[in-house]
Amino acid sequence: MALQRKLTGMERDLEAIQGKLDDLNQEATKLGEEHPSQKPEIQAGLAEIQEVWEDLNNTMKAREESLGEAGKIQGFLRDLDDFQSWLSRTQTAIASEDNPTSLTEAERLLAQHQNIRNEVDNYKEDYQKMRAVGEEVTQGQTDAQHMFLSQRLQALDTGWNELRQMWENRRHLLAQAFDFQTFLRDVKQAEGFLNNQEYVLSHTEMPSTLQGAEAAIKKHEDFLTTMDASEDKISGVVETGRKLMSEGNANSDKIQEKTDSIHERHQKNRRAATELLAKLKDNRELQHFLQDSQELTLWINEKMLTAQDLSYDEARNLHSKWQKHQAFMAELGSNKDWLDKIDKEGKALVCEKPELEPVVTQKLADLHRLWEELESTTQTKAQCLFDANRAELFTQSCSSLDSWLKNLSGQLQSDDFGKDLTSVNILLQKQQMLENQMEVREKEVEALQSQALALSQEDSNTVEVDTKQRGVQDRFQLLLDPLRARRMKLLASKEEHQFNRDLEDEILWVKERMPLATSMDHGKDLPSVQLLMKKNQTLQKEIQGHQPRIDDIQAHGLTMRRGRGEEEDGGAGPLEGRLAELRDMWSQLISEGEQRHGRLTEAHRAQQFYADAAEAEAWMGEQELHMMSDEKAKDEQSATAMVKRHQGVEQALEDYAQTIHQLANSSRLMVTGEHPESERITMRQAQVDKLYAGLKDLAEERRGKLQERLRLCQLKKEVDDLEQWISEREVVAGSHELGQDYEHVTMLRDRFREFARDTSAIGQERVDSVNALADELIDSGHPENATVAEWKDGLNDAWADLLELIDTRTQMLSASYELHRFHQDAKETLGRIQEKSTQLPEELGRDLNTVQHLHRQHTTYEHDIQALSGQVRQVQEDASRLQKAYAGEKAEDIQKHDRSVAEAWSALLSASDARCQLLLDTVEKFRFFNMVRDLMLWMDGVNLQIDAHENPRDVSSAELVITNHQDIKAEIEARADSFTSCIEMGSSLLAKNHYASEEIREKLKQLDDKRDEINNKWQEKMGWLQIVLEVLQFGRDASVAESWLASQEPIVRTAELGGNVDEVESLIKRHEAFEKLAAGWEERFGLLEKLTTLEEQDRKRRREEEERLRRPPTPPPPEPEVVQPTQEEAQDTDAGTSLDQTTLDQSVSVNGVHSDPDTSQPVSVTMKPRDITQSRKPADSETESVNGPGRERDSGLAASSEPGARIEPLPSATLPSKVSEPSGGEQMEGMLCRKHEMESFSKKAASRSWQNVHCVLRKDSLGFYKDSKSAAAGIPYHGEVPVSLTEAVCEVAHDYKKRKHVFKLRLSEGKEFLFQAKDDPEMNTWIRSIAASISGGSAAERSPSAPKGLSRAMTMPPISPISPNSGEAGGVTMRNKEGKERDREKRFSFFGKKK
Repeated sequence: MALQRKLTGMERDLEAIQGKLDDLNQEATKLGEEHPSQKPEIQAGLAEIQEVWEDLNNTMKAREESLGEAGKIQGFLRDLDDFQSWLSRTQTAIASEDNPTSLTEAERLLAQHQNIRNEVDNYKEDYQKMRAVGEEVTQGQTDAQHMFLSQRLQALDTGWNELRQMWENRRHLLAQAFDFQTFLRDVKQAEGFLNNQEYVLSHTEMPSTLQGAEAAIKKHEDFLTTMDASEDKISGVVETGRKLMSEGNANSDKIQEKTDSIHERHQKNRRAATELLAKLKDNRELQHFLQDSQELTLWINEKMLTAQDLSYDEARNLHSKWQKHQAFMAELGSNKDWLDKIDKEGKALVCEKPELEPVVTQKLADLHRLWEELESTTQTKAQCLFDANRAELFTQSCSSLDSWLKNLSGQLQSDDFGKDLTSVNILLQKQQMLENQMEVREKEVEALQSQALALSQEDSNTVEVDTKQRGVQDRFQLLLDPLRARRMKLLASKEEHQFNRDLEDEILWVKERMPLATSMDHGKDLPSVQLLMKKNQTLQKEIQGHQPRIDDIQAHGLTMRRGRGEEEDGGAGPLEGRLAELRDMWSQLISEGEQRHGRLTEAHRAQQFYADAAEAEAWMGEQELHMMSDEKAKDEQSATAMVKRHQGVEQALEDYAQTIHQLANSSRLMVTGEHPESERITMRQAQVDKLYAGLKDLAEERRGKLQERLRLCQLKKEVDDLEQWISEREVVAGSHELGQDYEHVTMLRDRFREFARDTSAIGQERVDSVNALADELIDSGHPENATVAEWKDGLNDAWADLLELIDTRTQMLSASYELHRFHQDAKETLGRIQEKSTQLPEELGRDLNTVQHLHRQHTTYEHDIQALSGQVRQVQEDASRLQKAYAGEKAEDIQKHDRSVAEAWSALLSASDARCQLLLDTVEKFRFFNMVRDLMLWMDGVNLQIDAHENPRDVSSAELVITNHQDIKAEIEARADSFTSCIEMGSSLLAKNHYASEEIREKLKQLDDKRDEINNKWQEKMGWLQIVLEVLQFGRDASVAESWLASQEPIVRTAELGGNVDEVESLIKRHEAFEKLAAGWEERFGLLEKLTTLEEQDRKRRREEEERLRRPPTPPPPEPEVVQPTQEEAQDTDAGTSLDQTTLDQSVSVNGVHSDPDTSQPVSVTMKPRDITQSRKPADSETESVNGPGRERDSGLAASSEPGARIEPLPSATLPSKVSEPSGGEQMEGMLCRKHEMESFSKKAASRSWQNVHCVLRKDSLGFYKDSKSAAAGIPYHGEVPVSLTEAVCEVAHDYKKRKHVFKLRLSEGKEFLFQAKDDPEMNTWIRSIAASISGGSAAERSPSAPKGLSRAMTMPPISPISPNSGEAGGVTMRNKEGKERDREKRFSFFGKKK
């Protein structure tokens, strides 16, 4: 990504270069037109540039494609790493062994697991895309990396499949756990039921009363009902447990245990409940027995009190007491059955429930004991009563019994056997009473016998007692037979009277039924006929039911007639006559009943037809009334109901056609069967048919009216609904809420726009629909046309009012929106202006490139704020427009916002212009400095060329050196315009009162001094070269002359004079030629004799020396004592120099220009001894030029006046690097990403997340702040105290691999922090700065002579020592081209290359 961003930056640079190339093409075209002769060269150079440009573009494209492919691969690898990381995390999450311990936790884990499934499904598309990209990347690739990538993809597939399988396994496990927890919940509920049942069963006590027993049984039955209700749940739990076990649940053992426990407990409770119910029922029987026993016991105790009453002393009431006691004894005898019944029940209870035997037996024994006590007490009392007055009691008893027997005898002798059945029954009842009294008197007779026997034993008057007793007994026996005979007679009388009465009753019954059977009343309508038929049916049933009774009476009469015939034949005649009369009447009654049944059947058919016809007429009349009703529906619902009801009526009318058809068939059958009322039946049928046809016509008419009414009601409903909808919309449209702020009013406006849009769309459609429906009703001639038109007009008026309200509301919201938007825009614009103001930097840059970059940034910044100007202008326009529309506080508020925006905008523009001007001044300054630097470098090169150590060997080489030296002069003169423009630029900057005027003035002075120095050096070197040339010319001429003399000397020195004339003439001619030649050489020898400039200077020097020698000698002045500066003073001097240089806010200049931190290379310069002595000042100037201004005392140059003296090398000068590192006492700050790793040596920090903090490094401490503003205000980050760096350790975090550029800081108390920088240089800078702060200035102690604030030294080239073998006159050593180029490269390496 970094390479792609860098490539993008290069593409932007290429775009800028493209513009330059376009300009270059235009310039080349222009130059070609101006200079046609050089056009081919221009085109060739342009073609070469274009070729290079195309190569660069092709390279960029290839690079872009390769980076795109690499970016794609890297993106795929990053996505693969992220997916594998997610896959690993998800597998870890799924592989969790957490088992839920509750149903809630199980549900939560299931939900989480389902969320994981959803997440996996969401990643499925990413997985498929990644697989596709991976196959595309690895397809056809066989290298190791792609094979490894293929293996990763295979591992990814495996992991993906394993993930899904793991999810399924985990889901199955969680589902089982959920089922198990659900089962446990149901088990808990079932156990609660069982616990309650067990508690009830174990705490149920047997009641001790019958009412309690019955209540307990009822309560237990309710309990059993509850058990039955809960049995389904318990059975469901058991079935669920067995189902889970059959499904192989992981907790089958626990489920088995719980299931068995619940099942066993439930069965146990069921058995216990059944047993308890049986016990309760047994207890109820026992309590019933006990209650009966208790009642009998109470009765016995009550009778015991009566039996124990012994108040019978008075003789006057003794007999009555005896009689009462006799009755009491009779009562005891009658209640003996009660005891027997209880005894029988008790024995049955003991047989059925042996466990109750002790209680029952005890109770029965108690009852028998009490009963025996009562009987014994009664017998005792009877005996006591009898013993009290036996004779009197016996006499009274006999007389009383005798009088009763006489009375009874008179009654038995009566001939009254009853005159009718009632009197006979009364006599039978009296006879029964007499018989009962006879039984009682029989016991009294037996008692008299026992008394008589007792009296005969005690008293002497035995005969009288026996006589009375036998007399009473005989009379009693004599009355028994008459009593029985009278009973038989009474029964016979009763039978006779009963037969006569039955016979009379039957005759009377037949007579009573005979009018019904012979009645000719066949009914006037169907109900009466049906009633008569029912009566007739009832009569027939009664006749049928009475037949056996008639037969019995006939048989009984026959029997009685036979019996009477034996006794008295005279009474059989009337009985036979009555029986014959009964037979005749009975036969007549049966015959008349059958005939009446036939007549009633015919009458029923006719009346049924009449009833059906009347019912049909009534129904049709009712329907006719309904159809002729003027009822009108009030709304659509009632209209719809009426239509539906009418449809039902019509359907009923259609269905009723079957009834009419059945009536017609019935009437046809009766007419065909010659029914007595055929004519009437035919007329009724015709009436029914006519009425039905008319009813159908009315139904059609009614349906049309109802349809019209329904349409009117539908219109009414639509109108009402639409008016209601319009009124609701009017409430919204009439709202006066205009919003509290911009967001609120925007929300209101958007909502109201949507409301207006929906209202317009829906409302218009509904209004059009209603209008169309109304128009349709009006066009169809509806009876309510006027009402429909009125409804339509009212609806359209309401719709128009709503639209007007919506328009008004829209305008109000628009106005409010504009006002709030103005305020919002003003705030946003003001905020952006303030943001831009804070973004305006104060940095001016350290070199031209930086300043130009800052200027470009500022140009972009100005473009940004120019874009902001549109907002400001819009705010001002909105303010001016809104001020016209508003007044009062709103207008003041608008003006206030407008004013604040205008002021902030003006301030921003002023600051931007000032910044721009400052950057332009800085650009001009650095351009001036660059020009000065270029000129200084050029002068350094010229200086090196002038100082070049050259030894011309002959005149030609000397002339070549002079020519080269003159070329230097030409180059110097050619540079005059550059010097002029540079000086003019500096002067213009000074004239404009530039903020760096002092530096500019100093640079101008350096430039002038250097220029003068170069000119002076050139002049000196030119003079020296002229001398050398003269010397070489002299040597050359002297050598030529010497050669010429040597060549001519044989001619002069020869002794040959010629042997003949010709030879002499020849010699003469040769000598003449020699003389002529010698005459020509005269001038040359004259020139050779002329003193050279060197000889003149030597002569002048000797002359001055002679004059000096001739002057009296003067004592030499004392040598000044050279005081060596101490180390502290040197440090102070260096520190002051470094501080002065640092104050300039720019790097130290080398050769008068800004340099990069690359180390310069030494340049060797060898000078003549006399140049060292004669050119001390120029040497110092050169030193200043090389090492920068103000460095004379640092140069350490100790020039010797002695020839051949060695110049000591310069001490190293130090220059600051680009990134200034603070010393221990200075501050360093910046943004870092921090992570608190350790709180102490053995405790990790609570929060170990990465946080962006602003770090401020001071001496022995490191503070953390939120940002630079917080640091300036002194507000620590989360109130943290700055950490002390005493004995701290700061180093690169090699063991932390998750992030890059991370270093760690370990404090003395064990705290440990991790810091992430943006790159390695920044990380190293922080590490060095923190280490320096930790050491407390140890760096300064290790290097006391080094200037403070400098981190890296750059040694400037010293002056090389003069070689003693440099040759006579100390010639200049020339550098070859390679050396010059190398020196130039090294010299220019001081400055960073442009990219």
